[in-house]
Amino acid sequence: MSDIIFPNLGITFENVNRIAFSIFGISIYWYAIFVVIGIGAGYFFGGVYAPKKTGQDPKVYTDFAIWVIPAAILGGRLFYLIFSPWPAGANFFHLFNLRAGGIAIWGVIITAILVSFLYARHKKINFLNFVDTAIVGLIIGHVIGRFGNFMNREAFGGFAANNNPFAMQIRLDQVHNINNVTSDMLSNSIIREGIEYIQVHPVMLYEAAINLALFIFLNIYRKHKKFDGELIAMYLVSYGITRFFLETLRTDQLHIGGSGIAIAHILSALAAVLGGAMLVRGYMKVKKKAA
Repeated sequence: MSDIIFPNLGITFENVNRIAFSIFGISIYWYAIFVVIGIGAGYFFGGVYAPKKTGQDPKVYTDFAIWVIPAAILGGRLFYLIFSPWPAGANFFHLFNLRAGGIAIWGVIITAILVSFLYARHKKINFLNFVDTAIVGLIIGHVIGRFGNFMNREAFGGFAANNNPFAMQIRLDQVHNINNVTSDMLSNSIIREGIEYIQVHPVMLYEAAINLALFIFLNIYRKHKKFDGELIAMYLVSYGITRFFLETLRTDQLHIGGSGIAIAHILSALAAVLGGAMLVRGYMKVKKKAA
């Protein structure tokens, strides 16, 4: 039986289980595996590859990883819990219950930048050059992590029309959170061999593809960097704009209280504006020096 289908691309995935394997009765989920792979890739590209390419000491960055990885995970978890309801009876330790699910990428990004700032000050190194170097690690980790969302059948968008080349069909009984299924999806559901499927935008894959392109671009462009902070500014603009529009598609938005306003829309817009201001200021300084 097919679990995930891309009808217009002729691609079908069968036996796509959330659980990869079990150890002593403990289920190990594919989501966790992709997160760990993403952390490893981020460590290599942001902590080893990029520093070597720019003639810096990788040890500065690998030492940084010891602090930023756990902090970013907890920051992402805390961000998620701030904007989503806690389960009945949950206490403070629910924050550390990562198996319960719920890590928001904006919480990861904000925490990573804050820890980077504190670490750079402690080491007395240029903060903007530091984040320019390390940012590719965050991006590639984000890319790989989105495939965990794919395996979980979560972070998808609303109903995708039949003429959408990337429309994705997933089994309704395998959706991670049934609350993210809209009436539009249900009214357009498809029955295959007695199984009900919903057709959605694969937003998690859209985001992974765009971020992968950005990851490749920044690694190539690095040697042409014109000022410290240019790469992180490009990231803020690119991801800010990308996430703002993709968030519009998603059905699992985190809202500010009962306002119906998605916190990701606010942060994405702010990130794009901040990054844009950094680029304008930086290019003006470069132009002024060249005059």
